[in-house]
Amino acid sequence: MTGLDLLTFGEALVSLRAAGPLAAGGALTMHLAGAEANVAIGLARLGHRTAWAGRVSEDELGGYVLRELRAEGVGVDHVTRDPERPAGLMFLERRTADLTRVRYHRAGSAGSALSVEDLRPALAAGAHVLHLTGITPALSDSAREATRWAAETASRSGALVCLDVNHRARLWTRDAARAVLTPLAGYASVVVASEDELELVGEPGADEPAVVAALLDRGVETVLVTLGADGARAYTRDGVREAAALPVTAVDTVGAGDAFTAGYLSGHLDGLDLAGRLRRAVTLGAFAVAGHGDWEALPRRDELSLLDDLQPGSTLR
Repeated sequence: MTGLDLLTFGEALVSLRAAGPLAAGGALTMHLAGAEANVAIGLARLGHRTAWAGRVSEDELGGYVLRELRAEGVGVDHVTRDPERPAGLMFLERRTADLTRVRYHRAGSAGSALSVEDLRPALAAGAHVLHLTGITPALSDSAREATRWAAETASRSGALVCLDVNHRARLWTRDAARAVLTPLAGYASVVVASEDELELVGEPGADEPAVVAALLDRGVETVLVTLGADGARAYTRDGVREAAALPVTAVDTVGAGDAFTAGYLSGHLDGLDLAGRLRRAVTLGAFAVAGHGDWEALPRRDELSLLDDLQPGSTLR
């Protein structure tokens, strides 16, 4: 296909980060959030041509979302402005150094009203990679149908379809997610899941080898299992390859999985072999957890080597 390197779609949220416990009040800072937007930004920072499609409110918050995406080089030509529905909101509070809690206010939002018609122009423009997550089909019936239609359309046209399971327990149950995501995975070339998410694209109770084998039999080319601080495993028909996480001081784990996926897809677009794609994936994941924010710490292309042989407290002069 010609056109963009990567197209993705979903709901971009306005994230309000609390300086302390939400119940105690205090200052909130506004940020752009959303798994699909995070991936688009991660790839754009590495010089890839990316676009995000979806629905945003027609008010100042919708304008903020579009401004942030444009500033990061993400195309928004096929975004629909919704005059009737509000922006989705996400509140984050860091309760301890190791625990962040999230509260969503996204029911009835502009993003949840996503439909097939919203995506037709973006898909028609073409992209080498279509990235989607298990969050969008959990938002509404119309968003679920739009996700399935986009996956089928992109797969049929020859694009690489990447599905990140990205389960959100506050949006739907595991059984409901499995009923949608297992058939959806049949359109994907790449499936990304954490260890506890993997069974959501397979038979209930199946172990990792069984789920992976079934996915590969269905035509999935690569199954990526993320392991947090332990790195990741990549399964293909040639076997399994592991990649260790880069040793960094973690300060904020939100967005780490999206960064990993962005790094892997960037490596694919650059023609790297599996080892090279995994190396770039864990590199972006390390940048994400070593800085604050969903995507703010992600590197530019000339920064990819900054973490090579990193020593604690290093200063580049």
